[in-house]
Amino acid sequence: MTPGALGAELNRLVRLGSPVVAAQMAQMGMAVVDTIMAGRASAHDLAGVALGGTIIWPSMILLMGVLMALTPTISRLHGAGRTADTGEVVRQGLWLAVATSAAVVLLVSQAGTAYRLIGVDPEIIPLAEQYVRIASIGLPGVMFFNVFRYLCDGLGNTRPAMVVAFLALGLKVFLNWVFVFGNLGMPAMGGIGCAWSTAITMWFECVAILWVVSRARYRQRTGLFARFSMPDPQRIKALVRLGVPIGLTAFFEFAAFSMVTLLAARLGATAVAAQQIAFSINGVAFMIPLGLGMAASIRVGHELGAGRNDGARLAALAALGASMGWALIAAAVLVLGRETIIGFFTRDAEVAALGAQLLLFVALYQLVDDAQATAIGGLRGYKDTRTPMLIALGGYWGVALPIGAGLGLGWFGIQLGVYGFWIGLSLGLTVVAIAVVWRLNRLSKRPWDYPHTLASAS
Repeated sequence: MTPGALGAELNRLVRLGSPVVAAQMAQMGMAVVDTIMAGRASAHDLAGVALGGTIIWPSMILLMGVLMALTPTISRLHGAGRTADTGEVVRQGLWLAVATSAAVVLLVSQAGTAYRLIGVDPEIIPLAEQYVRIASIGLPGVMFFNVFRYLCDGLGNTRPAMVVAFLALGLKVFLNWVFVFGNLGMPAMGGIGCAWSTAITMWFECVAILWVVSRARYRQRTGLFARFSMPDPQRIKALVRLGVPIGLTAFFEFAAFSMVTLLAARLGATAVAAQQIAFSINGVAFMIPLGLGMAASIRVGHELGAGRNDGARLAALAALGASMGWALIAAAVLVLGRETIIGFFTRDAEVAALGAQLLLFVALYQLVDDAQATAIGGLRGYKDTRTPMLIALGGYWGVALPIGAGLGLGWFGIQLGVYGFWIGLSLGLTVVAIAVVWRLNRLSKRPWDYPHTLASAS
């Protein structure tokens, strides 16, 4: 690994990853906007939106992860000079999006039952339940958006998703202003206004990205609109086999964080609101390593498709190193500026004080959180998805949640409240990070030869 080769690879990762990061930041910005605006309405509205998000966002992450199988599949076909075969992959991805989003919309309609079983504060449940019911209307739209987005990403053009995401963020802010606070003649809906703006924005993203891929540049190269395709069980099975572990890996992590929010709801609205703010801030910092992981997935898949094993390893390790550098910067900013940052999210003194303390935890686990996100992205490029899924299951649900719940709720003889939950999360993230980085280093040293897998991918 010469300095020149490393520099060139970092440049490629930045070129690919910067739009991905910007798009992810814009997507996360929508949740942050909800947190800020709902918090300005009331702590009750913020708690309702936060609890509604514990159902909507993990569901969306699971669906996105399943469809993310499209990115390494398309990037590998593109690297092998078979771009014309990617259109059929996308058409089958659309059928998969229809089936999975319909199933999840039915599932999340039972959110109220889940809240009551967990023992959530009864005062918050009606608002959270209504939020989920309305926001879920947008889930099919955002899934179609992601199918077309992964086509663009797999072909090495990550800018369209960035542009659409920023347009959607602008629309989200405007609609929140209208619906949450009651402007332009609309009634003030509070947290429910966030749900309506979320659903509308998701469908806007679908329409916008469809306009992008219908243009000649994509239509002619990929054959996307050359014909209509009925569901192909074999092709869909290949996508599901690759995508379900990706979706479950992301789901296990996101659902663990959501479960912590649900458990914190037993401690009252202040704990939920403070935790939601901390999670939102962590989510913003997390976008950089997540974007680097997605860029690594594209680059690793492309290099393997072209038969360049050394280039794939270089891409994976360069992304991991860049992620570690960012983690140090983010940790320093969070420690030094935590009180100022919290002030942007709430005027409630109790929420602000608790949130500032939680940001110390966010700062402390930046290295391990960023490492695991980028390493999992690199492994995805190798089409290694099952092992990371099992690691995530063990780390989050075997370590983070049991320890966090035990310390937070006093199962071990000592009750640390919300701090106990975060200790558990930190330990779980550490376990996951060590395991997936070891796995990436080990796999990237193998002499990979994938031509035989391209036929099944297409």
